[in-house]
This record gives sequence, C-alpha cells and structure tokens, in this order.
Amino acid sequence: MVTVADAVAALEAAYPPALAQDWDAVGLAVGDPAEPVTRVLVAVDPLPEVIDEAVATGAQLLVTHHPLLLRGVHGVPTTAPKGSAVHRLIRAGTALFSAHTNADAANPGVSDALAEALGVTVERPLAPQEDGTVGIGRIGTLPEPETLAAFTRRVADALPPTAWGVRAGGDPQRQIRRVAVSGGAGDSMLHLARAAGVDVYVTADLRHHPATDHLAEPGAPALVDVAHWASEHPWCAQAAAVLAAAAPDVEITVSTARTDAWSLGHASREPAAPGAVIS
Repeated sequence: MVTVADAVAALEAAYPPALAQDWDAVGLAVGDPAEPVTRVLVAVDPLPEVIDEAVATGAQLLVTHHPLLLRGVHGVPTTAPKGSAVHRLIRAGTALFSAHTNADAANPGVSDALAEALGVTVERPLAPQEDGTVGIGRIGTLPEPETLAAFTRRVADALPPTAWGVRAGGDPQRQIRRVAVSGGAGDSMLHLARAAGVDVYVTADLRHHPATDHLAEPGAPALVDVAHWASEHPWCAQAAAVLAAAAPDVEITVSTARTDAWSLGHASREPAAPGAVIS
C-alpha cells in the first residue's frame, strides 16, 4: 500500500526541500501522511477548479507547483478563498503537496521540463546553486540555428495556448542557437542571461521597463515572454513521472484545468513602421 508519506518521500527526493528559497512554503500543506494513495492529480495551481477535479476523480493526493498557503494566514474560515480550499480538501480526504522553488532549482526541475518542451538540450543552470548542478533557470542549445521569428513560433507550438500568448522582443531575423530559459517570473535574471551570452531568453511575466532596458543593452539576448502558468505546465508531466517511477500501481493524472490568470485576449495590429501615423 502506497501512503501519502511514500508519495511525499519520492517527491522530496526529486525536489529536495533544502533547495527552496527561505521565503517559500513547500511540502505537505494538508493531509495525513498515513493515509493510503491510489490516485494522484498533478497541477500548477491549487485553485478551486483544480481541487474540484481532484475531488471528482477521487484523488487522495493533489500535487501542485504553487503553494496554497505561501503567505501567512491567521485563519482558514470557509468564507475566505484559502480557507474554503483547505476545508474542501480535508472533507474530500485529499492531501495537498507543493514543490515550488525547490522544483525550480532541482535537477531536473521546472526549467528542464520547459527546455525539453522547446527542444533545447540543457548544459547548465542559469543561476547555479551549491555544486553548480542545481539552480534556477537553464542554458542550452537548439539542434540547429533558426530565426527569432521561427523560434517564437516553436515556443507557441510547444506550450499550452493562453490569452497572454507568446511575444518576442528583438530582431525577428536574428539567428537563435543558444537559449536561456526560466519557468515562472524571470526578469530578475535578465542580467544573468546577458552575462551568459545566449541568443534568447525565454521566461514569463516580463515587465515593460526591465525588458526595454535589457533590449537597449548592446548584444543583449532577444526576449520571449510567455504566460506564467504555461511556462510551468511542462513540469506537471515531469512530477507525474517521478511518482510513476516510485509508485507504479498508483493512478497519476495531469490536471486538464487551465489556471492561467488571464481569460481573454485580442491580438493587436502589426506594429506600425517608425514615424507612421495610426488613425
């Protein structure tokens, strides 16, 4: 019989809690370690629709990348979103485990899954920790060079579609071979992408001023910006594989819920030529 504790042990072996940032809240947040597990659901976010899916499928364990209780709370009443989630999980007998920045830093981790989805062969972390084999982000290469325009299409085709979409900054004809990636919000590492000498940096949640300042630097890598949820979604299959290897008799499913924050989007017109008047 596989228990919640067994599943947690397998996940923490793959994503050691010691790799988590000191502000993070990882590990088992809800549930009894001694309870048996026959079904597991893996998702990016512990949002209501994901919890509904876990309950509907009879999962005794929900594994997510983002923690439910990342910031301190003073109570969990059912009238509050976090409290409602906790009560829903407990009533259904569904444990909740999260691997967040420890999964970002682990080898393999979130950025390895993103790189693999894009066809990038990983060489090393972008921001190494400890002995240099773990850390946030990854640097790698494509099998053959291609233009930024083609690479941006590659990214869009590889990741689940979102209202945010995929957008790029830089010369569309720039040749791309060396790539840096970081799943989740990554503009704090723009300086590392520049120092690494890569051709493009793929991440999420890029803000206007850091992006424009970066692109103004001579020789700076091009940028590809994707939705936060989409950049981390490939990790779900990786975490599911970790559990499948440790507990082959447990039924493991990746959530079908699309938990990107944005629900609507409209493509704008092509940017006008410099000096053009738009009426």
